[in-house]
Amino acid sequence: MGNARILIFTLACVSLHSVVKSLSHEPELGSARVVFQTSYGDIEFGFYPTVAPVTVEHIFKLVRLGGYNTNHFFRVDKGFVAQVADVPNGRSAPMNEEQKKVAYKTIPGEFSDVKHVRGILSMGRHDDPNSGGSSFSMLLGDAPHLDGKYAVFGKVTRGDETLRKLEEVPTRREGIFVMPTERITILSTYYYDTKMESCEEERTVLKRRLEASFLEVERQRMKCFP
Repeated sequence: MGNARILIFTLACVSLHSVVKSLSHEPELGSARVVFQTSYGDIEFGFYPTVAPVTVEHIFKLVRLGGYNTNHFFRVDKGFVAQVADVPNGRSAPMNEEQKKVAYKTIPGEFSDVKHVRGILSMGRHDDPNSGGSSFSMLLGDAPHLDGKYAVFGKVTRGDETLRKLEEVPTRREGIFVMPTERITILSTYYYDTKMESCEEERTVLKRRLEASFLEVERQRMKCFP
């Protein structure tokens, strides 16, 4: 009887551990990284391609086209969100035809069970769940009321200190929005691939080792076969 109770307790603990693990599970980040160089500092983020593949492809394409250059954060609600304006209305520079084609496109809502916590990237949209465009939010705190209603597609990987600076900017309220009183400009953007960065480092190390081995072979040749 005692052994049976121990077994039941053990199974219950294992089951509870599995539940906690599944609830705390974080999707794997892709290797691409995007950096927004703002007037308050840099913010780097990565994507969740397995969670929201269409959204990731759309936002990353806009980044590669330079769509977010000269855009801005139109909304900064401390402890809630810092929201990037939609590209067509947020940029101060005009768009070329290719940028317009992507910027005016809408995408389906890719809702998931990934939680809205600080640092998460979440698509903006209108009442229509399939009206996502180019505006998105960086979460400044936990927002469980957004879970399952807005598409999560990535997270901030560096630059939390910049987000904290944004939270201290003077704001004004306009309807439901808390907006900064000064323009927080995305001066420029760039992207890179962490796998390529890793490969480049490995190639450099390998090159150094090969050069060292060549020197050693030459030293032995000169010693043995002058």
